[in-house]
Amino acid sequence: MIRTQRLAAGVCALLAALAAGIAFPAGAVADETDQTAPKVELVLDVSGSMRTRDIDGGSRMAAAKQAFNEVLDATPEEVRLGIRTLGANYPGDDRKQGCQDTEQLYPVGPLDRTEAKTAVATLAPTGWTPIGPALRKAATDLDGGEGTRRIVLITDGEDTCPPLDPCEVAREIAAKGIGLTIDTLGLVPDAKTRDQLICIADATGGTYTSVQHKEELSDRVGELVDRAAEPVVTPVAAEGAAECAKAPALKAGLYTDREEFGQQRWYKVDVDPGQELRASVSVAADRAVNPDYGVLLRAVTVHGREIVRGEAAGNGRTDVLSTGLRYPKPDSDDDTATAEPVCLQVTNSFSVAAGVKTTPGPPLELTIDVVDGPSKASDVAAFGLGRGWWLLGALVLTGFVAGVLWGWLSRWRVAVWRTN
Repeated sequence: MIRTQRLAAGVCALLAALAAGIAFPAGAVADETDQTAPKVELVLDVSGSMRTRDIDGGSRMAAAKQAFNEVLDATPEEVRLGIRTLGANYPGDDRKQGCQDTEQLYPVGPLDRTEAKTAVATLAPTGWTPIGPALRKAATDLDGGEGTRRIVLITDGEDTCPPLDPCEVAREIAAKGIGLTIDTLGLVPDAKTRDQLICIADATGGTYTSVQHKEELSDRVGELVDRAAEPVVTPVAAEGAAECAKAPALKAGLYTDREEFGQQRWYKVDVDPGQELRASVSVAADRAVNPDYGVLLRAVTVHGREIVRGEAAGNGRTDVLSTGLRYPKPDSDDDTATAEPVCLQVTNSFSVAAGVKTTPGPPLELTIDVVDGPSKASDVAAFGLGRGWWLLGALVLTGFVAGVLWGWLSRWRVAVWRTN
C-alpha cells in the first residue's frame, strides 16, 4: 500500500514537472513580447494654473481631460501606456513638499481604457509644477524592455522647483543612452515656458508643440502615441550649406537641421538612371511667429536648373509646415551612365516679431528616399501632368472640332437669314 502511494506520488510529481516545463517557455515568450512592446507615459501638469479658462472658452484642465479621453480610445493595442501627474495632490505653500508632488496615476502596461479614463476624471488643478522630479520618475517608470520609450509632457508653465533644472534632467536622461524621447506640449505658453520646453525636447531628440486649442492638443498627443508604435527611425543631424556647390551629400534616411529665419539650406543626393528621388521637409515654428509663412523645397541640377518643386503656405494655425517632391530620372541604355547629383534647396519665409529670439533657427526635418523609378519616368513628372497628357490632348481636339462646327453653323444661319 505504501509503495503504491509512493508510486502515485512520484507519477504526480513527474506530471507536475512536465507541466511546469511546458508552461515556463510559454511564460518566457510572453515576457519577450512584453520586452519589445513600445512604452509611452503621459505626464500631465495638474498645478493650480491649469484652472485658467483660455482654451476655447474652457479651462486648460478640461482641454487636457478631453484630449486624454480621445487618445485613450485610439491608443494602439500594442502600446503599453501609463499616466503620471505633477502638482495633483499638495495645495500648500511648502515648496519642498510641493516639489515632491508627482505620482503615477496609471501604471505603464496593457491599457484598461475605462480604468484609465476614470483615474483622469478625478483630477483637479491643485499645486506646484515639479517638472524635473516628474521627468526623473517617468524615466524610471519606463525602465526595462527593448521597445521604443517616449514621455509626452503636457504643461502650461515653467518648472517651479529650482535649483533642479528640468532641461538638465532631460540631458541626464539622454546621457544614459537608453533611447528615451521626451516630447513637450505647452498650453498657451509664455516665452520662458516655451524656451524651457524646447530645451527639454531638444535634449532627447523630441519635439515641442505650442497648443492653443483643444483639437490641436488631442491630435498632437494622439500622433505622438501612435509614433511610439512605429518602427524606430533615429534622425541623423545634418548641416546644410549656403549653396549647392558646398552641400553635404546625403543618402536615404531621416535628417534634422536648423535653418535661420528667411534663409535657405542646401543638400545633395545622387540619383542613378532609372531611380526616383522622393524628398519631404517639415519646418516647425518652435516660438511665436508672424502669420502668413511658407516653406519651399526645390530639386535643382548642379548647373542651377530647377527640376521640380514643392511648396506649402500657412496662416498661423499650425506649428509645423510640410511639403515634398518626386523626381524620377529616366533610365539609360548607356551602361556607362553615372549617377546625377541633385541639389535640394529648403527655404522658409517664417518671421518673428521684435523681441523674439531668432537664434537658433527653427528646426527642420528632411526625409530622403531613393527607389526604383517607374517604367516611364520621363512621363510621370512631365510638367506635373504625367499620363494626363492624353486627356489634355483629347480636350484640345474636342474644343477645336466644336469651335469649327459652331462657326460653320453660325455662318449658315446668317446666310439663311439674309436670303429670307
